[in-house]
Amino acid sequence: MASDGARRQFWKRSTSKVPGSIQHVYGAQHPPFDPLLHGTSAPKLPSTPVKAKRGSTFQEFESNTSDAWDAGEDDDELLAMAAESLNSEVVMETAHRVLRDHSQRQGQHRRETPASGDSPQPRPEAPLALSADARLVKSASESHTSQPAERPSEAAPLQRSQSLPHSSSTALSGASDPSTLSSAALSEREASRLDKFQQLLAGPNTDLEELRKLSWSGIPRAVRPMTWKLLSGYLPANVDRRPATLQRKQKEYFAFVEHYYDSRNDDAHQDTYRQIHIDIPRMSPEALILQPKVTEIFERILFIWAIRHPASGYVQGINDLVTPFFVVFICEHIDEEDVDSVDVSQVPEDVLRNIEADTYWCMSRLLDGIQDNYTFAQPGIQVKVQMLEGLVSRIDEQVHRHLKQHEVQYLQFTFRWMNNLLTREVPLRCTVRLWDTYQSEPEGFSHFHLYVCAAFLVRWRKEILEEKDFQELLLFLQNLPTAAWDDEDVSLLLAEAYRLKFTFADAPNHYKK
Repeated sequence: MASDGARRQFWKRSTSKVPGSIQHVYGAQHPPFDPLLHGTSAPKLPSTPVKAKRGSTFQEFESNTSDAWDAGEDDDELLAMAAESLNSEVVMETAHRVLRDHSQRQGQHRRETPASGDSPQPRPEAPLALSADARLVKSASESHTSQPAERPSEAAPLQRSQSLPHSSSTALSGASDPSTLSSAALSEREASRLDKFQQLLAGPNTDLEELRKLSWSGIPRAVRPMTWKLLSGYLPANVDRRPATLQRKQKEYFAFVEHYYDSRNDDAHQDTYRQIHIDIPRMSPEALILQPKVTEIFERILFIWAIRHPASGYVQGINDLVTPFFVVFICEHIDEEDVDSVDVSQVPEDVLRNIEADTYWCMSRLLDGIQDNYTFAQPGIQVKVQMLEGLVSRIDEQVHRHLKQHEVQYLQFTFRWMNNLLTREVPLRCTVRLWDTYQSEPEGFSHFHLYVCAAFLVRWRKEILEEKDFQELLLFLQNLPTAAWDDEDVSLLLAEAYRLKFTFADAPNHYKK
């Protein structure tokens, strides 16, 4: 009989809420509960407490459970009675008045911006004329505004909603421009970063590790020349030794020029000089490179480096590595933001000589780490292309399979990425930003560059998979649409490259099939 007792106990009426029972709570719905829309009347509070019965049948339990999908006949009768007594003119008049009052308050808020710390004072409004069916009018008006309407006995005006803080209300009303705030915050951040760089560089001994950490996210234009010279190893960390080092290295470079440059027309070197002379006009930005003084500077730098490094000599692609250093160092002495519009003839001759020497030594430091890219048969590039192919096959197998399916070889489009360090793939301003991070990374131009190329390829995943023809696919990969890129695009690319390096650098078999 225990089972019979359990059944009776199960159907015993309880004062706790029964799952499935719906009790409407004003303010907890969005939009607020409206009897005209939901088909049920508002809950009525009992005038006298009702004593709970000791037990109940299933029929009584069912009749006391109001499911949302089961509207009873009593509810329909109450709704019909309410609709008959409701005055539609009052509803429309109330709705229009609420909307008009809301518009007036918004206009007043835009004209009057309260001082900080003061709470805005609500403007008195004319009380709404309500009929005896104030409760139903309230429900209809609440579907348009969150402000409570008054009862007939109250003459208090409508109050402004206090659901948002005053600062949020001011921002939403358009009193302050978000773009202005963001640009001000950005300028403040840039000023803070510049101050950190200046303090670090002004110390008696620059902490190069800290300088690399700061430089990874980009270097401010004002301190970029000195920072590049330090990160490339051209200048010492000790501030007192820098002037003597600069003077000695500049003197040494022009001793090379005096000793070697006249041999450019000799039989042994004329082919090298002729190739340099042909390649320089093909470089960019043309407006800068084609200036006679700049052309002469580049010819001297490249020829001296080729003579001083006979194992590789001059190879096409090395010429593009001169431009970023030259542009960064000359920007220290000009005010123009656009390098294309720089007139080098306005720069003093002694300053140009110093820039030429600094460019030569910094470029030499860079090439010392990747010289196997430019020796006979360029084995360094061959190895890096194979490594990139294996990396992409693990990062995005679908892209890798798509390239193989259309017989596109990685060497056909990534050779230039390795040979020119992406200087031909992105605008010059992006190359400079890219090199900020390269110089702050250990083996940035050799090892980290591999992961940047992988991220760069996967960046165009959608476009690559859409191409179904070998010629169109290869043409796209050799002319990627990066003309409109800026620092933000480069920062995203570098962040993805760092993620790939963190995931795959020390795990050669990670995701390998």
